[in-house]
Amino acid sequence: MTGSGTVEQIFIAPEAKAEMKEQTDVEAIAGKGLQGDRYFSEIETGTFVEWEPDEERHDGYDLTLIEQEAVTAIEHEAGIELAPGEHRRNIETRDVALNHLVGQRFRVGDAICRGDRLCEPCNHLQRITQDGVLQALTHRGGLRADILEDGIIRPGDVIEPLE
Repeated sequence: MTGSGTVEQIFIAPEAKAEMKEQTDVEAIAGKGLQGDRYFSEIETGTFVEWEPDEERHDGYDLTLIEQEAVTAIEHEAGIELAPGEHRRNIETRDVALNHLVGQRFRVGDAICRGDRLCEPCNHLQRITQDGVLQALTHRGGLRADILEDGIIRPGDVIEPLE
């Protein structure tokens, strides 16, 4: 998995703990996130953020991505099958090494992003899925990214490093 890859599926949830809903496209807004997602609003409604509107926004909450290959691997290796969107990441990818995008600028669809840090699995994910998912997704739970330039993202769009 090197070079460019593709967007396979897109998911958003309007608020914390809400079911992730698949999208045919989504508008990515610089410094805010995906239109309609729980981390987009002025007072973030995601599970793991508690800053106020006048506080500086923390990095890495605009967009989350996960490799479809990782989701398939945990099913084969650990018997953990996640339903579409159950991984709680916004974008499921194919053929791109997301861990290599930490600190890098990349294009996803029409949007320009920067990889902020790995999106390691959390206890919340394990509580809503099944035991073992925390260990199975460690170091392959995806990428947290910042959106630097607005754009539309659709399934089939290219994901490619810019540097």
